[in-house]
Amino acid sequence: MLSKGFAGNFIISDVGAMNSILTIPGRKVAVIVAHPDDETLWCGGLILMHPGHHWYIISLCRKSDPDRAPKFHKVLEKLNATGAMGDLDDSPEQFPLEEKEVKKVILELLPSQNFDLVITHDPSGEYTRHKRHEETGSAVIQLWNKNEIRLTELWTFAYEDGGKMYFSKAIESASIFQPLPEKIWEMKFKFITEIYGFEPGGFEAETTPKTEAFWRFKKPEEALKWLKRSQS
Repeated sequence: MLSKGFAGNFIISDVGAMNSILTIPGRKVAVIVAHPDDETLWCGGLILMHPGHHWYIISLCRKSDPDRAPKFHKVLEKLNATGAMGDLDDSPEQFPLEEKEVKKVILELLPSQNFDLVITHDPSGEYTRHKRHEETGSAVIQLWNKNEIRLTELWTFAYEDGGKMYFSKAIESASIFQPLPEKIWEMKFKFITEIYGFEPGGFEAETTPKTEAFWRFKKPEEALKWLKRSQS
């Protein structure tokens, strides 16, 4: 596991984020993603650079996938994290899911409703487009707003692909904008290609960001406004 010397090397886009919640060791952090590999793609570097926290990672889909499920748990070991998986529909058709169904699975998978930080998908997604990403981000914000999960801060992934014009990249104006040390990115890339088994020239490998970014919310009403803006 990496030394703690990597921690705290944030490039901050807003002054309010300078005292990052992750500078204090021993935080309880939940990462809530739609698929096994999302945890690595969108915040794997963050997790690797902050090994002194209690990371709990849940994937809402693919629990019954005999290929992806064991790979997810192997990545959790590499990240020194624990976690769980759900089995929401993840068919190529991307039929919309009921919000209450997504919320139910999140609450069932979380070991507690209290966290210092929750990190999840942005309700606008990370690329054009995947309904499960959007539904996950929306459900987490709604749960926080209704006090069904309690947290100090919420971070949502901050990436865009220009409407499929290019591979997803970190949004420079995001609250937290973090270029990754080369060794950290190489570890992420190995998780994607050597553990998850995606081809080096394929979408997932080419997408693997060298910079990670997050929108930061301290109040549920702020996140709710963000959600409504993304849905308008």
